[in-house]
Amino acid sequence: MQKEKKVVNLELFITRKLYGVKHKHAFSKNAVNIAILSVALGLVVMIIAVAVVTGYKNEISNKVIGFSAHIQITHFDTGLSFEQRPINRNAAFYEELKNDAHIRHVQVYASKAGIIRTDEHIQGLVVKGVGSDFDWTFFENNLTDGQVFSVSDTSRTNDILISKAIADLLKLNVGDRVHIWFIQDPPRVRVFDICGIYETGLEEFDRMFALADIAHIQRLNGWDSTQVEGVEVFINDFSKLQEIDEYVYNMIDFDMQSRNIKNLYPSIFDWLDVLDLNAIVLIVIMLIVAAINMITTLLIIILERTNMIGILKTIGAQNASIRRIFVYYAGFILAKGLIWGNLISIVLCLLQIHFGLITLSQETYFVSVVPVNLNLLHILLINAGTIICTLLMLVGPSYITTKISPVKAVKFD
Repeated sequence: MQKEKKVVNLELFITRKLYGVKHKHAFSKNAVNIAILSVALGLVVMIIAVAVVTGYKNEISNKVIGFSAHIQITHFDTGLSFEQRPINRNAAFYEELKNDAHIRHVQVYASKAGIIRTDEHIQGLVVKGVGSDFDWTFFENNLTDGQVFSVSDTSRTNDILISKAIADLLKLNVGDRVHIWFIQDPPRVRVFDICGIYETGLEEFDRMFALADIAHIQRLNGWDSTQVEGVEVFINDFSKLQEIDEYVYNMIDFDMQSRNIKNLYPSIFDWLDVLDLNAIVLIVIMLIVAAINMITTLLIIILERTNMIGILKTIGAQNASIRRIFVYYAGFILAKGLIWGNLISIVLCLLQIHFGLITLSQETYFVSVVPVNLNLLHILLINAGTIICTLLMLVGPSYITTKISPVKAVKFD
């Protein structure tokens, strides 16, 4: 029985042997090391930049969504007032949304503007009334003192959750009793007991919102227990926000409207989108720097191996074959740089995720530590993009080998 002949890739075989041989000149050795270092550092910068930008965007987006949900359903009203016409929580769409696979949670709410007052200070705010279906996860994760309150459909609680910004301004603590005057005609006052204090870092929202039992808002507005200002919808996949918003809009009654979080707060999400542009610019710069270093190194290696090129040509090697040898060689350098770049960047990201080594001013950046989103898909795309762009840019310089004369090359030293 005949043995199968093993096909050898000659160019790759020569490249492996060539890569293992020590460089004759220290200059070329240093050039290779610099190329590896530039690729590694470029990859580290790109991966960390994308991880930080996406992490920061996710963190800010989640905070805004925590206050207002992904989609809000309200009565159709073009006014900007916090006073809204009620909708019925027993509408057919409410149960349909709760049973939809694309939707994570549905809850009702009602809000009313008011003024919280102490003996020395006064502060305007919006009291957001929540029901028994309210998801407390976001506020539980951002509590600084006390606890959240529970809401029952059969009884009303006087507990209220306020922000640290309001508590510090009015010198209030958990357990204090506060009076809130609600803006209506005539104004009416309600007494609440502070059960907890939260802090999200979004000062614009923290200074605005306090949470209380929705029954207070319903009673102040003269509504019954089935009437609410709106329904908040949380979805499973943020990337499908627009698609699900259109689906919800087509489901609700003609006199209602649905608005997604990007429509409610366009300035915030436009600002977050600008961060993507910054990351793209940084990635392009790093790719160009890495590619230039690789091109320079390739030219130095070609110059150092001119004798070898001449010998290969004299024994009949084709120009395309010789070019492939040097592109493969550059690929080996690139691969080593990528290995180190991935290793360093992933380690640094994991250290930041678990230990929060780099902190920020929460008043300026809305977060206290640098958020990191270590996404495998992002890492793979950055690596693939680096390999493709760099190797494509090396094809042109590799054509220099075709201009080398065998006779002159063999004599070259």
